[in-house]
Amino acid sequence: MNRFIEGEARSQSLLFPERLDEWIAEDNPVRVIDAFVEELDLKELGFEGAVPAETGRPAYHPATLLKIYIYGYLNRIQSSRRLEREAQRNVEVVWLTGRLMPDFKTIADFRKDNGSAIRKVCVRFVELCREMKLFTDAVVAIDGSKFKAVNNRDRNFTEQKIKSRMAHLEKAVKHYLDDLDRADRLPSSVPEARVERLQEKIAAIKLQMKQLAQIKEQLPKAKGQISLTDPDARSMNSAGKGTGTVGYNVQTAVDTKNHMIVAHEVTNVGHDRSQLSEMSERAREAIGSKSLSALADRGYFSGEQILKCGQAGITALVPKPLTSGGRAAGRFDKRDFVYNAKRDEYRCPAGKRAIWRFTRVEDGLTIRRYWSSACPKCPIKARCTPSDYRRISRWEHEQVLEAMQRRLDRRPEVSRLRRQTVEHPFATLKAWMGATHFLTKTLPKVRTEMSLLVLAYNLKRAMNILGVRPLLRAITA
Repeated sequence: MNRFIEGEARSQSLLFPERLDEWIAEDNPVRVIDAFVEELDLKELGFEGAVPAETGRPAYHPATLLKIYIYGYLNRIQSSRRLEREAQRNVEVVWLTGRLMPDFKTIADFRKDNGSAIRKVCVRFVELCREMKLFTDAVVAIDGSKFKAVNNRDRNFTEQKIKSRMAHLEKAVKHYLDDLDRADRLPSSVPEARVERLQEKIAAIKLQMKQLAQIKEQLPKAKGQISLTDPDARSMNSAGKGTGTVGYNVQTAVDTKNHMIVAHEVTNVGHDRSQLSEMSERAREAIGSKSLSALADRGYFSGEQILKCGQAGITALVPKPLTSGGRAAGRFDKRDFVYNAKRDEYRCPAGKRAIWRFTRVEDGLTIRRYWSSACPKCPIKARCTPSDYRRISRWEHEQVLEAMQRRLDRRPEVSRLRRQTVEHPFATLKAWMGATHFLTKTLPKVRTEMSLLVLAYNLKRAMNILGVRPLLRAITA
């Protein structure tokens, strides 16, 4: 008697089910993909080939290729070559496509040629989630993360990188020339083969230096940075890392209730300071709410951006960066000076009045300056400033920032809520993408790839929250 579970003999003839549908369970996620794509108006979304041509060889319907891509990104299969293999052997993909097996070139061209339409599909699923009442709190957490591009660091150039590389090459040339001089003086000390190798190395280095000089000439036109493999990729410094990642800055707005990505964008700007108002507006439009609370970290702190949010009816909650050198040295900082709006003056820690002195424009912002005449003789001046006077700067819309700080003081849990909401989706997406992150090049194609990832993430979240069958009913309702 055999004590193990045995499989079928490979030589045994089998009668497979006559219906392919019998191989797919009723609660299989591929049924959600199929139902969602079937409900889309692909012609209205702008997919090429949604209307068949009158002549020529028939093409694959865009719905078939879209299903393949959504399935691939949902199952961590982003490569068109791997998707081609899955279409030939994977029962779920065979069910999705009706046994159609497009080649990798057809699959890759579909993603390349339908970027705008694919991004609209991602937006359409967010709208569907809104119709299912998944965004009732109107609170989102906004953050950005650096994703690697195809471009290697060695093929990304800035002025400083070129300068450093030139110095290294010049040092190497000098070393090789010294070896050649020694070979001329003492021919027996250096083999002839070594001399030929040194000459080849010097010629290669001179060629490389010439190429670097040409790249340096192009830097001003490229805004100070050039990437050879992916021209849109940029070197971006990450917190806690000494070297920058060559890639893209991916922005997301995540719903705090169900942790779904309601809005996203891909940029090649290395910082987040200019992203707050745009991402907040996108999130509010996606949620379909008149009001919105947007939580962000210190990297988003910008008076102009926070003012734009307030004017648009969006409540921003962004902590101010702690950049005061005086406080680090044990001196008073601006928070120790109390502003009196009625009298337009500050009260300093010594109880003296710091009155308005003048106004000027700095970096496009109207700044007012205040200080007290009592500063030189103040008994606690050493704790305030090493200068003769402690000057206080105030932006003309500073009251907006002060109101936001009061909101933050009343809600100390905001920082923790933002962190636990928005950082987990980034970790999930990067785990799905693997070590290389993006597979495509240039900003438009990378945006398409990110839209497919976000769509797959939201699909999985919706299935986890609602269940496969309730989501199917909602899609087909």
